[in-house]
Amino acid sequence: IPQGLSMDASKKVDLKIIIIGALGVGKTSLLHQYVHKTFYEDYRTTLGASILTKVTVVDDTPLKMQIWDTGGQERFRSMVSTFYKGSDGCMLAFDVTDRESFESLDNWRDDFLEKAIPREQGFPMVVLGNKIDICDRQVPKDIASAWCKEKDIPYFEVSAKNNINVAEAFETLAKQALATYKGIFESYLTDSIKLTPYEKPKKRCC
Repeated sequence: IPQGLSMDASKKVDLKIIIIGALGVGKTSLLHQYVHKTFYEDYRTTLGASILTKVTVVDDTPLKMQIWDTGGQERFRSMVSTFYKGSDGCMLAFDVTDRESFESLDNWRDDFLEKAIPREQGFPMVVLGNKIDICDRQVPKDIASAWCKEKDIPYFEVSAKNNINVAEAFETLAKQALATYKGIFESYLTDSIKLTPYEKPKKRCC
């Protein structure tokens, strides 16, 4: 095994997590609730992307999560997609009081999978249905759950305002991303062992 490539559980793992979704679904508020434990009610639009960092421990492994908050405006879509590359996990967010934000999930997901060049089909992803604290609901839970079940993505009903299920959603994604990271790491080790040039070419007998 090449030196420095043992998977030491005590070593910090850096993961890049990106949160995407339509304008106004509360992506920034969700991030601030998770990272700073405060409800951040600011109606300014995120232009491009901003980054928040959270250090945590998942499955006994210290993690440093670099979480990219992205703008949901359509005119920023091409700029935002340049931030997808190198992501270890993706959060798709919509607003349960805004039907259009839910209907655009397919486009956000397809755009991400096309441009992020994920390593495999089962890319670490979760869906967050935000603003469950508001009564004026337009997207029933069973419809959102069915969409996620069909795509095999965990679904969380969340409230950034009341801090419902926010940490659970982030931690589920972190676990998925870590498991994928470890799997890739181990297959890299296996390949590097396989590639040692010990086999001599066979001699021809004629």
